[in-house]
Amino acid sequence: MDAREARRWALALLETADATYLTTMDRDGFPQTRAMLNLRNKRQWPTLREVFQGHEEDFLLYFSTNTSSAKVAQIEANPKVSAYFCKPAAFHGLMLAGTIELVTDQTLKKRIWQDGWEVYYPRGVNDPDYTLLRLLPTVAKGWTGQGPFAFDL
Repeated sequence: MDAREARRWALALLETADATYLTTMDRDGFPQTRAMLNLRNKRQWPTLREVFQGHEEDFLLYFSTNTSSAKVAQIEANPKVSAYFCKPAAFHGLMLAGTIELVTDQTLKKRIWQDGWEVYYPRGVNDPDYTLLRLLPTVAKGWTGQGPFAFDL
């Protein structure tokens, strides 16, 4: 598979995987992985399609999380992370790595906010415990079920 095919394949997986697994590093240098909502999944989050328009080639990712979570403290200490997407039954996987940042733009936070997230952030979009993270990955690696691939972003 050439790099162009790998990019198309990776984007398709990114847009259909049910969850994202985000890995940060704790203060002792150990990886901490947790499942996150895959906001690039077009079926699960159809209202967010426009947020990602124009980002098909750069694989931009957003994550919602609690400001009070351990992951936010870990990101503040070391913003280098990886995000993993997979379809286990097909042996398909995509790892994206880069430097993640906390989003402070309230307009963007409101644009990404989804009904039902009150279960995580009871005060709604203005809840001080609602944090938005942005990852613009620089590396992509994966397995198509037939072989590995890697490309820089």
